[in-house]
Amino acid sequence: MMQIGVPRERWPGEARVALVPASVKKLIQSGFSVEIEIGAGIQSGFTDDAYTEAGAVVQTDRTSLLSSSDIVLRVRRPEIEEVSSLRREGIHISFLDPFNEKELIGEMAKCGVTSVSMEMIPRSTRAQKMDVLSSQANLAGYVTVIQAAYHSKKIFPMMMTPSGTIRPARVFVIGAGVAGLQAIATAKRLGARVDAFDTRPVVAEQVRSLGAKFVENDLGEVGQTEQGYAKALTPEQIELQKEGQKKVIAASDVVITTAQLFGRPAPRIVTRDMLLVMQPGSVVVDMAVETGGNVEGSVLNEIVDVEGVKIIGQGNLPSEVSRNASEMYSNNLTALIGEFWDAETKQFAFAPEDEIVQAAVITRGGEIVNETIAKLHS
Repeated sequence: MMQIGVPRERWPGEARVALVPASVKKLIQSGFSVEIEIGAGIQSGFTDDAYTEAGAVVQTDRTSLLSSSDIVLRVRRPEIEEVSSLRREGIHISFLDPFNEKELIGEMAKCGVTSVSMEMIPRSTRAQKMDVLSSQANLAGYVTVIQAAYHSKKIFPMMMTPSGTIRPARVFVIGAGVAGLQAIATAKRLGARVDAFDTRPVVAEQVRSLGAKFVENDLGEVGQTEQGYAKALTPEQIELQKEGQKKVIAASDVVITTAQLFGRPAPRIVTRDMLLVMQPGSVVVDMAVETGGNVEGSVLNEIVDVEGVKIIGQGNLPSEVSRNASEMYSNNLTALIGEFWDAETKQFAFAPEDEIVQAAVITRGGEIVNETIAKLHS
């Protein structure tokens, strides 16, 4: 029987867990055994007893769990010191940040670990149920609006009262990917007037379908990658974007930025001069703060005041709703396992020619097998 191990997350502030009890039950029914480190699910509201009831073994020895498991599942990348504890030819599945964690990837190859990077799952129809970036970004988009509403000096909805009418807050969402669209939808549900902008004109209809106004800004030739991400703009296009957005920002009570470039630092799209035209009491949420930030002056895990404008730079937004985030992440992992698990041979069928394998499997058989990542190590 192949064993799945789930260690407790040690990343500072990480409240998610890789597997929830409902997924444990499904995996055991599929023929796996599951060990989970004591307390792994507590911060997301899943007790050790709930895992025991689902059929898992609660393990107190972390090193034993790592070394005895055929498959290790976690949210964050492992500490490099723990890689040698993993079973040789075992499978490790988590976020790995392979573009930036060169030493870690090299160590995983050296130790013969088959590593799967969840952020490298392709955005294809077949892989949709495994797409953790989308599932977690969806929740992050929701959290940004809730944070903005909490810190704003104005309520979001219009209210007609005996003492007068309160106009709805104006929210400007920059970037209409998965997170941005969820932010738009959440702000609209709270009653705000919402404007949105994206460098990809193709998303304009999606923005309008949610009841928001799409801000037209002619940047010339733009588009998106095969994976659906926005292409990087030229310096000239960035300046045009800033000029077009400044007027909208000046009229906004809340600005939410979601612009990120996969594997690269986030573009700087809101500068200090834009912040200074906003009314005191306004709020800016920089969703890209972990990758360098979209907003000048934003600081990871801090709230910065710029002339009365609050810049919220909290990282790891999905962890703020860790129960739902864990459930969605767990479902993504379970779908990945189900896709490649051969019930007859009791083995993973990671065929090298498979598009998902080519994209997400980083190391295997003592080598870095992902072509893109291998080039970074050459």
